Amino acid sequence: MITCPGSLYGMAALLRSRVTDWTVVVPVLAVLVLIVTWGRDLPGLIIVVVAVLLGGAVLAAVHHAEVVAHRVGEPYGSLVLAVAVTVIEVALIVTLMISGPEKTQSLARDTVFAAVMITCNGILGLSLLLGALRRRVAVFNPEGTGGALATVVTLATLSLVIPTFTTARPGPEFSSRCSR
Repeated sequence: MITCPGSLYGMAALLRSRVTDWTVVVPVLAVLVLIVTWGRDLPGLIIVVVAVLLGGAVLAAVHHAEVVAHRVGEPYGSLVLAVAVTVIEVALIVTLMISGPEKTQSLARDTVFAAVMITCNGILGLSLLLGALRRRVAVFNPEGTGGALATVVTLATLSLVIPTFTTARPGPEFSSRCSR
């Protein structure tokens, strides 16, 4: 059956395809589950369901960001993706920090340490290994990797090294007030 895009049947088919699209359904379902489970002690199975829905909502957000990035083109598309991923990361960290200060004192430091390990060992190591296996010689672009590694080194220095040398409080963490 051939229909015009503006016909009632065409609009209903478009609506039906959008409603059944997982990138629309999963985030809405994740928000509903979040509202129902917020602030409660949950059994293990429900925690797994919430975690899967959170992962699905994040993947749906990245999918929507990729669609927008594709439509706006370069260089704005790269900026859209970078901002979307940064917002997702910050939202996840803030959500974890809401659970209480005693549980999240080292969350920022641990997050930066994880980023350092993923960047240096995961991405860089895997790229070098696959490049060496494929061509017997690993070739890379130092201009492209320099910016990413400089950012990781700066963040690591600010959050992992400097707190160890401050004298306001004992231990490797920043203090909330100035010492005199």
